[in-house]
Amino acid sequence: MRKADIKRKTRETDITLDLDLDGKGESKIDTGCGFLNHMLELFAKHGRFDMDLKCVGDMDVDAHHTVEDVAIVLGQGFDKALGTRQGITRYGDIILPMDEALVLAAVDISARAHLSCGLSIPSQKVGDFDTELAKEFFEGFSRASGICIHLKQFSGENSHHIIEAAFKAFARALKKAVSMESGFENDIPSTKGMIV
Repeated sequence: MRKADIKRKTRETDITLDLDLDGKGESKIDTGCGFLNHMLELFAKHGRFDMDLKCVGDMDVDAHHTVEDVAIVLGQGFDKALGTRQGITRYGDIILPMDEALVLAAVDISARAHLSCGLSIPSQKVGDFDTELAKEFFEGFSRASGICIHLKQFSGENSHHIIEAAFKAFARALKKAVSMESGFENDIPSTKGMIV
């Protein structure tokens, strides 16, 4: 049962999350930010994660606190659902095309948070969404989950396509990394004998 329920309330956001790592990609997302909703829906779909996420945030200010705090809660959810990390594959990677955009995502569920974000997004906004918040999302997720994330863009001109490719690639890489490795269900994938 690799599931997690997370609640986080601050002066800026009030967030609830129900997460199932072994789902079918079904999601119910309401963050108050349309573009973030879109990215999280495709994240759930491509990762085959079932997610019910609700955020009430200070969108009258901007989307910064919402994006950052949603990432933190989602990262905490993955951390909790993974438990001891016993039996997981641990590593995952993919190079994913989205029309003219091509993005690599590679992850290591290592308990050592790190983000290397090599995205070059040409516009400052996609609709009302500040594109610099894409990096904020991945950074918040990495810190809260202890997962090492590398994103590298090989091509892309359309900001929406670049960000969407990054979220899809991240989901697909993470899906591989959290998957159970056949024949090693009782094994911790580390020579230390633990991932901490």
